[in-house]
Amino acid sequence: MAGPIPQRLLPDTATIAADGHLHIGGVDTVELAELYGTPLFVYDEQHLRNRCRAAVDAFPGGAYYATKAFLCGAMARLAHREGMRLDVASGGELALALRSGVPAADLLFHGNNKSTAELREALDAGVGRIVIDSFDELDRLDRLVHGEGRPKPRVLIRVTPGVKAHTHEYVSTGQEDSKFGFGLRSGAADAAIERLRGTGSPATLIGLHMHIGSQVFVAQNFARAMEAIAEFVKRADLPEMNIGGGLGVAYVEREESEPISAWGERVHASCRALGLSATISAEPGRVIAAQAAVTLYRAGTIKDIAGVRTYVAVDGGMIDNPRPAMYGSEYEAFLPRAASAERPRRVRVVGKHCESGDILLHDAALPEDLCVDDIIATPVTGAYGFAMGSNYNRLGRPAVVFVADGHHRLVVRRETIEDLLATDLELD
Repeated sequence: MAGPIPQRLLPDTATIAADGHLHIGGVDTVELAELYGTPLFVYDEQHLRNRCRAAVDAFPGGAYYATKAFLCGAMARLAHREGMRLDVASGGELALALRSGVPAADLLFHGNNKSTAELREALDAGVGRIVIDSFDELDRLDRLVHGEGRPKPRVLIRVTPGVKAHTHEYVSTGQEDSKFGFGLRSGAADAAIERLRGTGSPATLIGLHMHIGSQVFVAQNFARAMEAIAEFVKRADLPEMNIGGGLGVAYVEREESEPISAWGERVHASCRALGLSATISAEPGRVIAAQAAVTLYRAGTIKDIAGVRTYVAVDGGMIDNPRPAMYGSEYEAFLPRAASAERPRRVRVVGKHCESGDILLHDAALPEDLCVDDIIATPVTGAYGFAMGSNYNRLGRPAVVFVADGHHRLVVRRETIEDLLATDLELD
């Protein structure tokens, strides 16, 4: 029998009131579900601030919030006000960051296939750094800078160090066989540097970038990557080195994760031991946002199949959290009306979409008195849920609420039927 949901999986300000309800930021989550509807993402603003501050302290040479984990205007402003710069990876992320008031100089532009239009927008805006990912991208920059007279950007080149992280293959990016970056072993990274330092270069090379993957718990992976690239970094003799992100977070009770401070200490110690003098920056995303949020769903159907299992269908699913379907990711669940209750009942929590693979939790532990219309909460859903959402089955994306100091505010409204129909040109 599973005990109550572990406190360490909840946002920093989570408390349990006398009536058993979960409060975050001093706000009753059950009341939030009634007020804003479900599914609903509830973010602990103080938790986000705490993690941003930890990242800035751990990487004084530059802490870039990886916006792909979770981005909206409120999040962009919060991260920047807490001293973080922002990492964007598309024209859309770039536009949102700029519209949120983040200076272009504090943006780093990623992407393995940046279009000419996206690069043009980045150059015109004055983006602080562009991470070069391929020779074709250099060709596009050449046409924009020398052909159209656009300003020459400051760039880092992305190097794949040939280190395979102990994580899911879909989020492992540092191995030689990768769609990202210039291979170290193949000589492509050296060739890219030679071109960028040659006559007529379309950019000013200021640093190197690497990223070994996401949801990495094994600390030695980061040290191995630094060892693999150390001689190349020394040979390149560039002032900046961005180690990417990827620090893992605990999603379920059996997992343990390290704080950002320990990650930073390990990276800096490794650099010192290897004699690397470049300024070190990093791009945390998941570790900033994941544990900051819980998602609230409403149970609509409970189906008991004798001798098989119990299915609990909720009003969201793979469109607001595709990670279980994509990666087999696991989560915990609990009832926010009884947050300290034991969870002896084993059920499969599924969504309402037309896929058998629309599963949020394969084997969830919930209280015995679970019933239709109950609010079910899944913690550690602040990263890659809302960000990777879709409109499958023509369903709208959920709303997002920030809570702090007893107050709540809607930062992203729920999509409506009108929103879903707006782009269709032949309805009337």
